[in-house]
Amino acid sequence: MSYQVLARKWRPRTFHELVGQEHVQRALVNALDQGRLHHAYLFTGTRGVGKTTLARILAKCLNCTSKGYGDEGITSTPCGECASCVSIDEGRFVDLIEVDAASRTKVEDTRELLDNVQYAPTQGRYKVYLIDEVHMLSTSSFNALLKTLEEPPPHVKFLLATTDPQKLPATVLSRCLQFTLKHMPPERIVGHLAKVLEAESVPFEESALWLLGRAAEGSMRDAMSLTDQAIAFGQGRVEHADVSAMLGTLDQRYVLALVEALADVDAARVLSELAALAERAPDFAGVLDELTAVLHRLAIAQMVPDALDNGHGDRDALLALAARFTAEDVQLYYQIGIQGRGDMEHAPDLRTALEMTLLRMLAFRPQGVPKPPTTPLPLRDSGQGAPTSHVPQAAPGASGAPSAAPSSGAPSAAMDAAFAPEPRPDRQIASSPEPPAEEPEPTRRVDPRPEAPPPWEALPEPIGEPAVESPGADVSAPTEPPPAAPEPEPEHAAAMPAPGREGFFGHAEWLACFESLGLGGLTRNLAANCVVEQDDGEVLRMRLDPSLSAMRADIHLERMRNALTEHGVTRRLVVEEGTLPEEVETPRQQAERLAAERHAQAVAALQRDPNIQKLQQAFGARLVESTVKPADAGAPS
Repeated sequence: MSYQVLARKWRPRTFHELVGQEHVQRALVNALDQGRLHHAYLFTGTRGVGKTTLARILAKCLNCTSKGYGDEGITSTPCGECASCVSIDEGRFVDLIEVDAASRTKVEDTRELLDNVQYAPTQGRYKVYLIDEVHMLSTSSFNALLKTLEEPPPHVKFLLATTDPQKLPATVLSRCLQFTLKHMPPERIVGHLAKVLEAESVPFEESALWLLGRAAEGSMRDAMSLTDQAIAFGQGRVEHADVSAMLGTLDQRYVLALVEALADVDAARVLSELAALAERAPDFAGVLDELTAVLHRLAIAQMVPDALDNGHGDRDALLALAARFTAEDVQLYYQIGIQGRGDMEHAPDLRTALEMTLLRMLAFRPQGVPKPPTTPLPLRDSGQGAPTSHVPQAAPGASGAPSAAPSSGAPSAAMDAAFAPEPRPDRQIASSPEPPAEEPEPTRRVDPRPEAPPPWEALPEPIGEPAVESPGADVSAPTEPPPAAPEPEPEHAAAMPAPGREGFFGHAEWLACFESLGLGGLTRNLAANCVVEQDDGEVLRMRLDPSLSAMRADIHLERMRNALTEHGVTRRLVVEEGTLPEEVETPRQQAERLAAERHAQAVAALQRDPNIQKLQQAFGARLVESTVKPADAGAPS
């Protein structure tokens, strides 16, 4: 027996064998079971998604005789064994008239076809006209078909299929039930190909099937045809290297290697990976397109990990890779890649353009000169304490300066000298409440003091800052003898209420100081979903919601650690994933609860307002609670 290609051998013969298109399958099965049949159906969609297959299955359902010869014999599960089913599968059923509209476009062909409509079916229950690529008919042919299509004889069914429904006249569309078939996702194609190859006893590599699934571009028939070609190319095996060579497509592993080199900020490795890729003579413009597509998926993995598709079979690898980038870097790289794609036509050659685009990504990173990945990157959150000039006395004319300087210049200098865990001369300037233009000299180190005086915890010697209970009595006391305050405990207790263990940082202190840390962006989002688990005086352990594991990048942990250090908590920070206890609320949950309470109070206040009550009584007014916004605490009532 001659060989039968996989696309024909594995063509579905019942609705239950159909892969995908569940929305169409459900509608047709319900219509057949309930006997609510239309006289004309239109199937639209790209090539190879099952339009003709669905039409043939529907023709079998209409003519299967396993349950009787009358109308009660119509079924949604054709037997595949009766004479009608066998004839339709073999393509010799007399009452299934298949017409290729691409080769019979003339009006004479249509009139000849319709001359036999009034005659009863010869072998089956219905005479079925299957017109493929119906959009190719001429205008005159459509006009000749309209009347019969609207009111055909009771024994006639029209099944139309097209890849371009926009070319069909509105008069034809209005006379048909239209079903739009969807593209096949790569996951569905890979799963079906694996099942077929296992049944055919053909060895295969799953990564090769992902290449075939992508190359099929949503068409199951194309995927089956490419699989036939891959089996022949690989001498009975379907392997990744053979399929990649057969398709001539770019191996995704080379693109991921380039992205990993960008994550390591290693320009030498970037050029090395690109040189290895150049040996395969790729389309460098296509390489850049694939690279920007990966950056787009990395951005999705960082923001909404559950929305990341697995169209390349590399979802886990991308989730791990996304944790090595900051969101700012991914967005910047994507923008540089898009602009570099447009500049390629002006470059001397495409490889040079690609190299310059990749080097530009590293050169214009917010952190400046590339560094090894183990080096802590400069802080860039807008919410962090802004760097200012180190001046022994308060800067003149600065807004908020009276509250930022708790004492005179001598204690301030002593505090700055004592509380300096590590110098960071390269720390970048973020947003600041004081304009940087007013700095009297170049910035030497970060002054982490915010507008309100934070509770600093002295390291070598205590800082003479007064307790909150008696600010007036102790403000000037430390100005004469800085070492005259030998008790750091009251100061620490004023900053962070004791959680039951004197001098330790607990979850209550974490909730109390969260807003004053000045975190922003993704770092704030990460920290707001953490709870303090343990503090032993040296290591501060926090627990993070596992659903946000993709955000646990080193740069965000470094920013949290620096913010806590500036707040007086000098610990080594460890953030681990785990289920959060239900009895403890995170800073985000606390903020949402407080916001809900303020909203409820505002709604209750409005409902008690006599003016609003008069409006409700006089006009039947209704208070829309979702639009109520509580006034700020400091705003006038």
